[in-house]
Amino acid sequence: MKASKGSPLLEKVKQRGDLYAAACPSRGVLEHVTSQWGVLVLVALKEDGTHRFSELRRKVGGVSEKMLAQTLQALEQDGFVHREAHPVIPPHVDYSLTPLGEEVAVHVEALTSWIEDNVHRVMTARTKATPRKKAS
Repeated sequence: MKASKGSPLLEKVKQRGDLYAAACPSRGVLEHVTSQWGVLVLVALKEDGTHRFSELRRKVGGVSEKMLAQTLQALEQDGFVHREAHPVIPPHVDYSLTPLGEEVAVHVEALTSWIEDNVHRVMTARTKATPRKKAS
């Protein structure tokens, strides 16, 4: 559900979002920020600053052109990413974080850093986990 300017939903969200409420737009923001590609794009832009599309695609290994374009578009619509198209041939587009994007990227980066530091513990836990029986 989109919150249009002056709508009751937008007025309510200005106070504070409610991720547990099915209709709250904060869920869409959560989806964009915490998707696999959203996380990696935010962290890449935070670590290395401005990138061209092709640079981001190389940095974020495994992302398809289509998924990267969709992710950047969603993050731009949410106000996290700034897209600057330069009027040259061939087209040159730069992506960078907005101040709002910098804020959220700090939190996402803390999570990714924790994962990288502790992946060995998670992998150990996976090997010790008892396989579950399939439901009949």
